[in-house]
Amino acid sequence: MGVWKRSSTPHEDVISNGPHVSHQQHEKKEIDASHVETASGIEEPSKWNVSRSGHGDVAMVLFNSPNELHEPIDPLEERKLVRKIDFMILPYLAVCYCFFYIDKTTLSYAAIFGIRDDLHLVGTQYSWLSSIFYFGFLAWALFTNLLLQRLPVGRYLGFNIFLWGVFLMLQAAAKNFAGLAALRAFAGAAEACSDPAFMLITAMWYTRRQQPIRMGLWYTANGFGIALGGLLGFGIGNIKGSLPSWKFEFLIIGALCCVWGVVMYIFLPDSPVTAKGLSLREKRIAVERLRADQTGVENKEFKWYQAREALLDIKLYLFFFLGVVCNLPNGGISNFGTIIIKGMGFSTLVTTLMQIPYGVIIAISILSCVYLNDYMSRNGKQTRCYFILLFLCPNLAGAFGLRFLDESNQAGRLVSYYLTGPYNAAFVMILSMSTANTAGHTKKVITNAVLFLGYCTGNLAGPFFYLTSQSPTYHLGIWSMIVAHLIEASIIILLRIILSRENKRRDRLQATMDGGLEGRDLDSTAFGDLTDRENLNFRYIY
Repeated sequence: MGVWKRSSTPHEDVISNGPHVSHQQHEKKEIDASHVETASGIEEPSKWNVSRSGHGDVAMVLFNSPNELHEPIDPLEERKLVRKIDFMILPYLAVCYCFFYIDKTTLSYAAIFGIRDDLHLVGTQYSWLSSIFYFGFLAWALFTNLLLQRLPVGRYLGFNIFLWGVFLMLQAAAKNFAGLAALRAFAGAAEACSDPAFMLITAMWYTRRQQPIRMGLWYTANGFGIALGGLLGFGIGNIKGSLPSWKFEFLIIGALCCVWGVVMYIFLPDSPVTAKGLSLREKRIAVERLRADQTGVENKEFKWYQAREALLDIKLYLFFFLGVVCNLPNGGISNFGTIIIKGMGFSTLVTTLMQIPYGVIIAISILSCVYLNDYMSRNGKQTRCYFILLFLCPNLAGAFGLRFLDESNQAGRLVSYYLTGPYNAAFVMILSMSTANTAGHTKKVITNAVLFLGYCTGNLAGPFFYLTSQSPTYHLGIWSMIVAHLIEASIIILLRIILSRENKRRDRLQATMDGGLEGRDLDSTAFGDLTDRENLNFRYIY
């Protein structure tokens, strides 16, 4: 199919000693790829292998040559640094992700607190409000990913979170469907940078093995967001003020988002190379840890050849379709979940509280998945696809329960609804596979953008399977979940086969070269901003 074709020599696709390589740090330091100056002041040829454009990764600014990557690192010192990085990065992403899901369920809570009656929403207008958020997301997704490459990631993310909170607050002032729809589209555009930024940040700071757990930790806030959203919904629902309860939902949650956006803008570091909280040695250790992964840290130049390569790579399209089928169920259940529960006979306020166990189940599922995967993969086993398939099983069971259990079986239908939560764990593993299997910063940005175009498409389409005439059981909506998860499982199996075969092909090829597999020069290609296809030293994780 042309995607995996490579030359028969290890560096035929890699340009060594290319033209001028420039990186900007605070001191605007520049490095020439053909020569570097050693500590003694004597220039010597560089052994860096850089991408086809001649510009390597920003991490190269921390080292004079690949030889410096082997500075001895005490394991205890590295563990302390990783803990320090965890505190520098994960709390900001986790709290932010918590707000994301609270926002997605805010409209759902507003529905049971009277927004449909107050704004005279009829027919499919409520479904459109659920989906139009993702029209804004979809329209701005590619552009915001390109800006993520060009601008400081932490500050750009913080600015967008603040803007997103502003649009959320303004929804309380909406007078009709048209005004609310426009504000939700703008809010979707502001949120479009969030998940791609989180993925880039995680890939910058953590090894490929560490990424699933860290993604799981910040994505777990998704579940806590549902639980916290239930508590907030219950508390806000009891406010007796001059405004309807649904307006307080938008005002309070939007204000909290604005505050957190300011916090992230000020305190979230942009990359390991420029982080103010790290010493030079800590920065070196932080990026040296990524050497074996061959994925680099960051590159601010958009490289057209990497964009073309991404568009010719079958992985790109598989991740797009995974984004669609993973999130088609989410688009429906996140907006109609409270209506389904209320249809079981619970009161409005009790319905908000019933979301708390659902959020806890999601959090437990994600943490169980990422930690079990980490444990099972310690001996080099490739287990990520298996865990995706494993954590799709409860969702299928829950969807079949919601479809076929009698409406009078309240307990059984409630348990079935709760079982639809673990798909979040599967999606976390898919995100980790995307970051782990894409190298070259421009290619990574394009791949993330396309994955989240699929994410938008799924979330956008999901609500339209939940027909008003089928409320509160939504038979067509439940069938859409079942079919989507079965397609997802098929794509995962295909992806595993493709990546496994390519790894074996590269092993066979390099085994015939001088030095064999053990003699591979990982240092020279570690920070050249090479793509996974361009770098024969790269190995895929599945």
